Amino acid sequence: MLENADPAEITRMLVDLRQQHRDLDAAIERLAADARADQLAVQRLKKRKLWLRDCIARLESALIPDEPA
Repeated sequence: MLENADPAEITRMLVDLRQQHRDLDAAIERLAADARADQLAVQRLKKRKLWLRDCIARLESALIPDEPA
């Protein structure tokens, strides 16, 4: 799927995913500071943040050209 993707499109996706990651980080910090916060919601946000990090890593590796063996 990503092998034939346009590098500019991958870069746009990376920018979007990084912004989502930062937004989630801020939301998690706000919820963690609130003692009344729903811990299940915090855990779900953390899982989503980890998933985004994995997506970002895959996209970053897709931008690195393969070297011939």
